[in-house]
Amino acid sequence: MTAFKPLVFSGVQPTGNLHLGNYLGAIKKFVALQDTSDCIYCVVDLHSLTAQLVHEDLKDQTRAITAAFLASGIDPKKHIVFNQSRVMQHAELAWIFNCVARIGWMNRMTQFKDKAGKDRENASLGLLAYPSLMAADILVYRATHVPVGDDQKQHLELTRDIAQKFNNDFSDRIAGLGVGVEMNVGEETVNGFFPLTEPIIGGPAARIMSLRDGSKKMSKSDPSDLSRINLTDDADSISKKIRKAKTDPEALPGELDGLAGRPEAENLVGIYAGLAEISKEAVLKEFGGQQFSVFKPALADLAVEKLAPVAGEMRRISGDRAYVDAVLSDGGERAGLLAEATMKTVRDIIGLLQG
Repeated sequence: MTAFKPLVFSGVQPTGNLHLGNYLGAIKKFVALQDTSDCIYCVVDLHSLTAQLVHEDLKDQTRAITAAFLASGIDPKKHIVFNQSRVMQHAELAWIFNCVARIGWMNRMTQFKDKAGKDRENASLGLLAYPSLMAADILVYRATHVPVGDDQKQHLELTRDIAQKFNNDFSDRIAGLGVGVEMNVGEETVNGFFPLTEPIIGGPAARIMSLRDGSKKMSKSDPSDLSRINLTDDADSISKKIRKAKTDPEALPGELDGLAGRPEAENLVGIYAGLAEISKEAVLKEFGGQQFSVFKPALADLAVEKLAPVAGEMRRISGDRAYVDAVLSDGGERAGLLAEATMKTVRDIIGLLQG
């Protein structure tokens, strides 16, 4: 038996403008992982239907996310960039996983509780089953690693649960077909077809908060544009938003412990660390004892230096719709071949008749 081939998968929903949190928390990691791993990066357009079924501009939003991937440095030739709806096997495997996963597992998902609110009976079935489709997105490529934010960690744990239950339920058939990898799960050894995917979490800017409220995550849906830095913002907008970012009257501390109870200060220090690719400790070593009147201009200059070129490249790539569509088409074809190879085996494992 052979080991699972290392493979990174991750996706971004095409809902609204990408912002600094998306860039530092996800896309920047995507770019770095290219140097050490085979990567598949997906614009998960089917997931966006759980938030808004009828979109006037879903196609253009999908292209915009793709442009952000490319502008940030993702190489669509060495790796795969595509949109989810081009590969029908995502939905096929999601249905199978709907039959593997338990309703109780889905009811425990905190994101469903948050998004459904008090009127859970009127929430769509798609919103409840969202994590099952996410599991299918990952496992249809048998991906071994997924860079995720803290808010998706629970969903990835569910992905592991689904993979483990599938492996356990069909262990004998997987072994009989000779398509598994011998895996130790607790005290048991099973023939697993799906890997127990590992999360890639962390870094100094793993979670970027609102510039107006350090207790809330930076979000596309925040009504105040001053709460976030959009990847499409020009240099003047970036500088203005950082100047107006909420802070407190104290100077920056020299040690990390001094940021406790100071969410806005911690957020700005984390943003600087993420952009400069250094630790928060290094930021405080340089700026500890300084007032925000000194730190904010330095942060603004750094943000403009790092983000303005990305914004410019995004605008250039977005203007070439034919190129963006060609990247997605090529990526979809390559992803589809991989996904179909997985699904052909899955159909054999569960006993579906196929040609």
